Amino acid sequence: MKYDDEEQPEKNDLGKKGEEIAREFLQLKGYQILDINWHFGHKEIDIVARQGEEIVVVEVKSRLENYAEEPWEAVTTGKIRNIVEVADAWLIANNIDLETRFDVVSIVFHMDGSTRIDHFEGAFIPPVN
Repeated sequence: MKYDDEEQPEKNDLGKKGEEIAREFLQLKGYQILDINWHFGHKEIDIVARQGEEIVVVEVKSRLENYAEEPWEAVTTGKIRNIVEVADAWLIANNIDLETRFDVVSIVFHMDGSTRIDHFEGAFIPPVN
């Protein structure tokens, strides 16, 4: 997938492609994908996976290489609170009582069609309040 300046993908297309790449990446690492794009109200978690006896909630962020910040930098405190809230709802809805970890997969799309994937395991700990 090679881009020039006039045919850069729309933000939603980039996000969907990033999530697809992240799922494949996690599966190759042995993760079992349990759910994708799970909604709770107007909030969403991108990927819920299992690795051994641990549930892994994964936020995927994608950007083109010419973007000013790294994709993972878009995971703000407010976003973290939303992810934790939705993850809690998912665990309750699925009657699961396992340790839960929160990861971020950051994907940069280069103009030559290549991608850079950074996987931050345990990227954050849920805030207490």
